[in-house]
Amino acid sequence: MAITSTLTTSFKKELLQATHNFSTGGNAFKLALYTSSATLGAATTAFTTTNQVSGTNYTSGGAALTKVEPTSAGTTGFTDFADLTFGTATVTARGCMIYNDTNSDKAVATIDFGGDKTSTAGDFTIVFPAAAASTAIIRIA
Repeated sequence: MAITSTLTTSFKKELLQATHNFSTGGNAFKLALYTSSATLGAATTAFTTTNQVSGTNYTSGGAALTKVEPTSAGTTGFTDFADLTFGTATVTARGCMIYNDTNSDKAVATIDFGGDKTSTAGDFTIVFPAAAASTAIIRIA
């Protein structure tokens, strides 16, 4: 089992079909946490509860993300999210999935943390990279 850091193939196709709207007032996106037993990657098409983490102060389906308005710099279009904290959580996660909560829970991206990350009655925070052309979590060059 493995988690791969990637934009999912279905997401790439769905962008061309105008399925996802990252603008303020557009679709709602969520982030769910997964264990090292999860298999997530390019072929992932939608949110699943299979091998999702469970623990104190973590709800199945994860939590809502706060979007950063899409923009561009040079020849790259990009968007990002504000950091997300699961407060006073007791969980162990190997990775996560970003998905479109408004539109049938369609998968956007899967992210491998590079190893198990644990919090015990503490904050479990997902720190997103800077919203810039070379660093944003979602970028099209």
